Amino acid sequence: MTRLTATDLAERLGRQAEAVCRHYLSNGRKQGNYWLVGDVRNTPGRSMFVRLTGRASGKGAAGKWVDAASSEHGDLLDVIRESLGLVEFAEIAEEARRFLSLPQEAPAAPDHPSRHIAGPSGSTGAAQRLWRMARPIAGSLAETYLRGRGIADLQTADPLRFLPDCYWRPDGGGATETWPALIAAVTDLDGTVTGAHRTWLARDGRHKATLEPPRKAMGTLLGHGARFGRAQDILAAGEGIETILSLRQILPALPMVAALSAGHLSALLFPAQLRRLYVVCDNDPAGRVAREALVARASEAGVEALALSPMLGDFNDDLVVRGRDALRAWLRPQLAPEDVSRFMGPMHAP
Repeated sequence: MTRLTATDLAERLGRQAEAVCRHYLSNGRKQGNYWLVGDVRNTPGRSMFVRLTGRASGKGAAGKWVDAASSEHGDLLDVIRESLGLVEFAEIAEEARRFLSLPQEAPAAPDHPSRHIAGPSGSTGAAQRLWRMARPIAGSLAETYLRGRGIADLQTADPLRFLPDCYWRPDGGGATETWPALIAAVTDLDGTVTGAHRTWLARDGRHKATLEPPRKAMGTLLGHGARFGRAQDILAAGEGIETILSLRQILPALPMVAALSAGHLSALLFPAQLRRLYVVCDNDPAGRVAREALVARASEAGVEALALSPMLGDFNDDLVVRGRDALRAWLRPQLAPEDVSRFMGPMHAP
C-alpha cells in the first residue's frame, strides 16, 4: 500500500472540494466556483473563500482557501484540522482518509510548510475562537442541563456559554460527532481567556451526552480556571464546574474558581491580595491529595486555608439530594464568622 503524504491527501481532498466544504464548513454556501463561509472554524459569514475547481496543486488549486478578514490561508487539511479542533497530524490524516474512504495507515510526516493558521488547534488561540463562537446560555440546552442539576441561579457575568454543534472525537481515534455543549471559559488572574472546557450534552439537555469522555479541556490550563466573580482577599477553589455552581447557589457573592481537575486544582495561582482560601473538597482520593497540596501552597504563601467539605460525594450531590436549606445549614459552620453575612445569600422561600 502506497503511503500518502500530506500533499497527496490535500490533492485528493481538492478533487472533492465541494463535498469537503459541505461536510466540514456546513455553515457556508456555494457561490459560483467558490464556497463562502465566515472562517476556517465554520463560523457563519462570507469572508473566507474556498476554491472548488482548479488545478491539482500549486497556485489556483482546488481546495485552496483564503480568509479576507484575517489573511489566513491554507488547504483542505487545514479545514479538517481547524473545524474539528484536531492537534496532531496523525489525527488530521486519519480523518482525511476516513472522509476519502481510504484504508487507514501510519501517516507520513507533513511534507510541506506549516499552514498559515493563527495558532494550532487545542491552543489558547483555538480556545478563544471557540469561546467567541459560543452563544449566551439563557434559554439553551446548557441552561436546561444545569437546572436539572439543581443549578437555577446563574449570573450574567458567569463564564458559561452554549454551542449547539460542538465537535467531539474519542481520545483513541474514531468518527467525529457533533453534540450540544456547555462551554466554560478558562481565564488567568487578569481575566484573559487562556482555555475552554467543554461538557457535551444529551440532545434534549437533560443530562451529559453518553460519550467517553463527556468532558474535555483545551488551551493553557495550568494555574488557571473557570472564574465566577473576581477574587481579591477571599476565594473558594474546587475542581468541577457543577460543584462550584452548586456552592454559588448558597454563596452567590463569594468569588470562586473551578480548576477543572484535581491536578490543576493543586497548581492554582493565587491573587496577590488573597488572605483566605476556601478549598472545596471532593470525597475521593484524588480530591484529598489535591486539597492537601493546595493547603500546603496556601500556607507557604501566608494565606489562611479552610476546607469546605460536602455531606455526600460532592456539593452537587448535596444540592440535588439534600436541598438548598440543608446545604446552607451544613456550610454555615464551615465558614469564617465574618464571611457568613458577607457572602451567604438570603433564604429561599419554601
